[in-house]
Amino acid sequence: MKPKAENERPETHNLSRREMLGPIGATGAASLVGGAGQQSAGDQMSKSTQDPKRVVRVDAKPEPITIDIGKTAAIVVDMQNDFGSKGGMFDREGLDISMIQGVVGPTAKVLTSARQAGAKIVYLKMGFRPDLSDLGVSDSPNRVRHLRLGVGKTIRAPNGTESRILIRDTWNTDILSELKPRPDDVVLYKHRFSGFYQTDLDSILKKQGVKYLVITGCTTSVCVESTVRDAMFRDYLCVLLADCMGEPIGYGLPRSNHEASLLVIQTLFGWVSDSNQFIKALEVASSAAA
Repeated sequence: MKPKAENERPETHNLSRREMLGPIGATGAASLVGGAGQQSAGDQMSKSTQDPKRVVRVDAKPEPITIDIGKTAAIVVDMQNDFGSKGGMFDREGLDISMIQGVVGPTAKVLTSARQAGAKIVYLKMGFRPDLSDLGVSDSPNRVRHLRLGVGKTIRAPNGTESRILIRDTWNTDILSELKPRPDDVVLYKHRFSGFYQTDLDSILKKQGVKYLVITGCTTSVCVESTVRDAMFRDYLCVLLADCMGEPIGYGLPRSNHEASLLVIQTLFGWVSDSNQFIKALEVASSAAA
């Protein structure tokens, strides 16, 4: 066969998920994207099992997704002082945290709406034991690179208390005050980037019948993406809210890590929407039920 001319090559970043998966066949592509033909993932749920008062349709990329809010959990990834507050680990390292602080407002609105609609709320926090026994073996990347960032170092927190960088149950690993968990929310520590690695997250979600995850948090290309990949491997359907997550790596560049992660996720691992679309979907469903 005659090879394609260079100007005939499609631009990968312009392909939809179905177009990208076209070569594997219509049936295989449909199974990967969660639907056949023009159906969105949630449209395939048996209508006999859907409660109209709980089903919402969220505008997203690469296609809208219909989710059962009764089977949905909003996940807040690592929105804690070490990453999003002055005096935390990122700030002490000289990293720009403005993009993380900037997503606090939209995230707070999403959590308020999700709680009112009856969705579960789960907070993930990056934090290690005081003796660093869960940081990894001496030459592991997790241990070596976290130690470079001062993990375990004793500091004086902005509130005047003695604290330690990325250590459990200190100011450093507290959730940002604007997003403080409620008593009935789930709060889990993790010691690797993924929220599923050696935690009870999967069992908690399955016990509560959760199928859909609405993802917020930081950082987009590290802990958020790691958690989403593990969720997808476990057959959860993930909807990322782009304006509710931040990423310092590559921030300000023409193509940031934040954007790259959203692209790969909407192509293969899940769906990408924003806080306005999610809240709007909840409001529409609530009005219809009323």
